[in-house]
Amino acid sequence: MEIRVDDLSGDQVKGLIAEHLLGMAEDSPPESIHALDLDGLKKPEITFWCAWEGEELLGCGAMKELSAEHAELKSMRTAKAHLRKGVARQILTHIIEVARSRGYKRISLETGSMDSFIPARRMYEDFGFEYCEPFADYILDPNSAFMTKELSPLE
Repeated sequence: MEIRVDDLSGDQVKGLIAEHLLGMAEDSPPESIHALDLDGLKKPEITFWCAWEGEELLGCGAMKELSAEHAELKSMRTAKAHLRKGVARQILTHIIEVARSRGYKRISLETGSMDSFIPARRMYEDFGFEYCEPFADYILDPNSAFMTKELSPLE
């Protein structure tokens, strides 16, 4: 698997983002959807990665800089054909390593609180994320779970 920065121009990537947005719409009420569309993911404070195996897109993830010390995990998605193969874990590992290399002290995320998000929340817990209060511009929402992870500096 190769994880690399992506410009969101390819058809496979556009399709995966569309699938991600559709999935969020199926599981969350509109006011509780915080997933970014293609334009939102192209903002300068966001770095977007895709995981590839040859020409096949396995998944994606993004990181948004909130401040010089705090980043937010965004747009984690595994292509349906590659669920339960460890793709998300590898992307998350990569993003955390990049966050550390950039000097962030913390990385946070917002995810759904519904049962369909249990596998994602368990993965984040496995990586040391802990539940927290809303951060950045988020507000309390019964459909959202907020998590954060303190990052140790690279040694």
